[in-house]
Amino acid sequence: MSGGTGEADADAESPTEGRRAVVAKRVDSGEADLTEIGQLAAAAGYDVVGELTQTRTEDAAFMFGEGKVAELRDLVRRTDAEAVIIDNDVGPYQTFNIGGELPEGVEVVDRFTLILEIFGQRANTRKAQLQVELAELRYELPRAEAKASLAKRDERPGFMGLGEYDESVERDIKRQISEIRDELESIAEKEEARREQRRDSGFDLVALAGYTNAGKSTLMRRLADELEVDENADRHRDLDTTAESQDMLFTTLGTTTRRAEMEKRDVLLTDTVGFIADLPHWLVESFESTLDSVYRADLVLLVVDASEPVPEMREKLVTSHDTLYERNEAPVVTVFNKIDRLEPGELAEKRGALSGVAPDPIAVSAKTGAGVAELRDRVEGELPEWERERLVLPVSDDAMSLVSWVHDHGHVAEETYAGDQVTVDFEAKPSIVARARAKAAELSAPPAEESA
Repeated sequence: MSGGTGEADADAESPTEGRRAVVAKRVDSGEADLTEIGQLAAAAGYDVVGELTQTRTEDAAFMFGEGKVAELRDLVRRTDAEAVIIDNDVGPYQTFNIGGELPEGVEVVDRFTLILEIFGQRANTRKAQLQVELAELRYELPRAEAKASLAKRDERPGFMGLGEYDESVERDIKRQISEIRDELESIAEKEEARREQRRDSGFDLVALAGYTNAGKSTLMRRLADELEVDENADRHRDLDTTAESQDMLFTTLGTTTRRAEMEKRDVLLTDTVGFIADLPHWLVESFESTLDSVYRADLVLLVVDASEPVPEMREKLVTSHDTLYERNEAPVVTVFNKIDRLEPGELAEKRGALSGVAPDPIAVSAKTGAGVAELRDRVEGELPEWERERLVLPVSDDAMSLVSWVHDHGHVAEETYAGDQVTVDFEAKPSIVARARAKAAELSAPPAEESA
């Protein structure tokens, strides 16, 4: 993962593009599902050419049983695979042992290494690059001791990518982690200042959250208005004109912000990296800076793919709530997306089955637009309440400037002129109302007497 300041070339071919891979998974009980790891492998650019599963308790040396590892080796040979992707958290010694049983040159990749590969490919801003690098270093730190042990035995000293081990490796990792955290903290402070500036300008901040591939980016494009972002470029230089939408995991890694079309309020929507099940704490922490756009929003729309089976929807809702629970400050509205894929009566069944984790959800199809008008109403209803105010001002250039400012920062219900006065009846955030009152008081105050 490069820590360079330049943006990544979006058209550059991934190092894994077209590489043949076998996916494998072990579960303690039940039946292993390879659907998600296959999607992740495809998102990273691998070509999945074989699958293998096992139901048994974990083997300390190999993760799988030795017989299953031999079966894995034979599968790799038959398919001419270049990598084995394991949908488990594989320890460093287990990785080494499995690799020793495979044909020479075949790479062993566990679930979290694969996710980091994808993040590395999608990191096209300095902030995203730093967060990926931080996650990689946090992943690598506890493995440094194992590398040292293997290196001392002259067994694959370059094992798992950091090169030959020496005593400075752990110290260097910790130093890099500290430096990256300092830079990310500086970026976070600037972003928090921008959020506050937007609130002061009368904008409500709404974040789209949810499991990856739930349709957040498509929903964002549906909610965004038709105004060109260039019209607001002087106020919001980070606004993007498009939000990428693909049927692929992790198409959104950084954040994308757009203005939403609402009846009364000025709303900025932010789409960010999708949640995913079974992420370790160190990985979530590495993307804490990006998740701040969710944690510190005025409202969170938790988007769920309603076309999935109830058990999967429940698991993903729980995962999302767990990620939000400790730090989220805003109310959460659950959005059942992709209802165009449901059979008649299926939505009502899912509402009932998931009422405990998704009370009063709103159902939409970002693809067709069904339910989106109701979602807009719900967003305006859930945002912090506005205050109503009526100002009577003397007609003057300064008063007209104030009236224009009120239009920009709130919703004007009525504006009337009578004689030498203008009356403005409007709704706005309490902070905007307070500032409007102060400005009006300055206009109405008698001029200060000049000293003799």
